[in-house]
Amino acid sequence: MVKFVSEKIRMKSAARLAAVQATYMVAYSQLPVDEVVKDFVNGEVGRYVIADNLQGGEETVPVEPMDKAYFEKLVRGVHADKEDLEKSLNLFLTAGRSLDRCDGTLQALLLCAMYEIVHTLDVDTKVVIQEYVDMAYAFFSKNEPKMVNALLDQIAKQLRQ
Repeated sequence: MVKFVSEKIRMKSAARLAAVQATYMVAYSQLPVDEVVKDFVNGEVGRYVIADNLQGGEETVPVEPMDKAYFEKLVRGVHADKEDLEKSLNLFLTAGRSLDRCDGTLQALLLCAMYEIVHTLDVDTKVVIQEYVDMAYAFFSKNEPKMVNALLDQIAKQLRQ
């Protein structure tokens, strides 16, 4: 059975994925946030992803069109609030873990998720958490998706009571 998902929801999901990618690029490429945002919005980067194919291999496929305004809001918001977001995330991480010891992709994903939980009150928290957990499963195959789920759930319960 095919699950119906509206165009608006797909575009927001694509914006979240692109925001994680752009947040990573800003952190690790030393490029200015304005340049990274422009490159994504103009379609110069972030147009394709690697996906598993039916033969058990991988292939490059185009991504869904994204909500460009939402993408820009996320990337610029994370960039502007990065220090506070990092401090907050470190408070929620379990003993012995800190954000700077996490994989760069995981850091970008958690920063975007934390920003959305804190600043995007018109989207149900469960939806935000599920989107980022699904993304974690796309990027990671070990314990990271479970950690993302538990961490974001804990953050949401404390911040959105």
